Amino acid sequence: MPKQVAPDSSRRSQTARRAILAAAFDLLGKVGYAKLSIEGIAAAAGVGKQTIYRWWPSKGALLFDAFLALTTEGEDGQTGALPDTGDLAADLKVVLRATIAELDDPRFDQPMRALHTEIVHDPALAADYAKRLDEPMRELKKARLRAAQRAGQLAEDIDLDVAVDMLFGPVLNRWLQRTGPLNVEYADQVVDTALRGLRPRSP
Repeated sequence: MPKQVAPDSSRRSQTARRAILAAAFDLLGKVGYAKLSIEGIAAAAGVGKQTIYRWWPSKGALLFDAFLALTTEGEDGQTGALPDTGDLAADLKVVLRATIAELDDPRFDQPMRALHTEIVHDPALAADYAKRLDEPMRELKKARLRAAQRAGQLAEDIDLDVAVDMLFGPVLNRWLQRTGPLNVEYADQVVDTALRGLRPRSP
């Protein structure tokens, strides 16, 4: 007969997990990513190091789950689909402006920079990030572009993955490298410039 987990044990595990994720973010803001350690997180969360290592193989993996927990707070089951008012340019500008606002949020800035640093050096974390966050978000973006194709607003033969990169890549690149201001004007310019090159050619 399979061993069953007692409800109290499951609740304690979830409580400990939430405490660890919260402690990771709290410490990150206080000491910075370079000084963030599993030992420090464990002490702040009131758990043993082995409890953390039972769930996460590395500091980067823990940070990724903490980041996902933060970004999904209060979603109430929403799908995250891009807006579709029929005006592709306006819809994309809304999304890019929201993306810039998120990148500018102090709660997200340092964790996301730390996460991207870890992804560069950790192939396993990079694969997990792609599977759990990047690919699902990319599919939502491509779904909106497919709707625009059906409406005749985009050429039928464009590569949608390349189109997503053209629309969202410049914002992420400017944020990562701090090469210029991230503001509403830049978001709108990215959309206008990309769409001029993606529209179907006149006969």
